[in-house]
Amino acid sequence: VQLQASGGGLVQAGGSLRLSCAASRRTTVISYVMGWFRQAPGKEREFVAAISWSGGITYYADSEKGRFTISRDNAKNTVYLQMNSLKPEDTAVYYCAAAMAPRDYSGRFPPEYWGQGTLVTVSS
Repeated sequence: VQLQASGGGLVQAGGSLRLSCAASRRTTVISYVMGWFRQAPGKEREFVAAISWSGGITYYADSEKGRFTISRDNAKNTVYLQMNSLKPEDTAVYYCAAAMAPRDYSGRFPPEYWGQGTLVTVSS
């Protein structure tokens, strides 16, 4: 599975961005949990959000709850991350990721596949 992330950019604090991650392989036969991670300068990569293959179950890191929304469209093999009320500390390279999992699994997971990353910069 190849993942292609897009949608990053420069935004002012309080603004919004929507990231997209397109998968190269159809995910309708084999179920994959998909999610987003991020890596800020000088910091380790951290988990942001995940969504089950079925799309019905989501899971977020505590700092993103209420501000970020993850969703997916299996017909388009795409997962999204809507980010609202952005803060300067959200500045990072955002990576989408995927791993085989039961259809209703959502939570932290060890990725089997990574996208190339898209840079989000939030100015104060």
